[in-house]
Amino acid sequence: MAKRKVLVIGCGSIGERHVRCFQQTGRAEATACDVDPALLRKMADTYKVPTLPDWEKAVEGGNFDAVVICTPAQFHIPMSVRALRAGSHVLCEKPLSISLSGVDELVRARDQSGRQIAIAYTLHMVPCMIQAREFLRSGEMGPILQATSVAGQPFNIFRPAYAQVYYRSHSSGGGAIQDALTHTANWMESVVGPADSLICDCAHLSLAGVEVEDTVHLAARHGPTLVSYALNQFQMPNESTIQLNSASGSVKIEFDAQRWGVMRKSGEAWSWREAPVAHRDTFYIAQANAFFDQLDGAPSRLCSVEAAAQTLRFNLAALASAKSGARVFCRDLHE
Repeated sequence: MAKRKVLVIGCGSIGERHVRCFQQTGRAEATACDVDPALLRKMADTYKVPTLPDWEKAVEGGNFDAVVICTPAQFHIPMSVRALRAGSHVLCEKPLSISLSGVDELVRARDQSGRQIAIAYTLHMVPCMIQAREFLRSGEMGPILQATSVAGQPFNIFRPAYAQVYYRSHSSGGGAIQDALTHTANWMESVVGPADSLICDCAHLSLAGVEVEDTVHLAARHGPTLVSYALNQFQMPNESTIQLNSASGSVKIEFDAQRWGVMRKSGEAWSWREAPVAHRDTFYIAQANAFFDQLDGAPSRLCSVEAAAQTLRFNLAALASAKSGARVFCRDLHE
């Protein structure tokens, strides 16, 4: 089978990972695109891929089967629209955007072009998250009534350049809400449904060199389900735990331990299911393969534009609530 030609726009850390992981599928011929000559030299030297400095010329040429967009979030929608209208499929990094402006145009571009677009929320590719969600969707535990998510990591160690990239500003998709919490919110919405309203408290407490929030406490209503989210980006342990509770039992996911478990009766031990992966690239290779499978006609396993737009509303509601100190209803958000 012929390899698909894939253009990766934006060659920072996430773009580099996409170049590497699309190559690892054995199904792609990758080309790197960035305005920074130093980054292009790095891509050419490290991955032996062709490079291009002008994304508009590259996209409009119509030479690529798919475009992977890894730029700051304010560019995601306009770049995706251009790529779709030029005849390419699109895999776009999260979050979908920093505002609701252009979302309807993006949906029209997808529908009119007949091309596919998916949003790169990688928790959809993590085995323990997939397995737990499938179990919860089976209905065996009954309706989820309440859930909690508690997470943290030393972000400065995992992303030492955070203060020099998009993370430093809300206007480019930065801060803990848009960069980190959005992953959990998107996954949670895929299990218990979209958030209707939320109240958020957040602050910048530790990370040097930025003023955006690095700590978030948030309470949301997802229909009848109450969900609380707690996140910080400075604690030493890199840990993330999600627990979902029904009247007949509980499901717990320990992301750092790569396992999930069930408890059906009070006092009994957790029944754990191990779901290990060898490397973080595993999620991204699986995502690239899932994207190609979707292009080949398989059911999508990735986040849709519509689901990403709902999570965008979650992000915007969280930022608005933190600013006002009041509960914000997602339905009240407008462009």
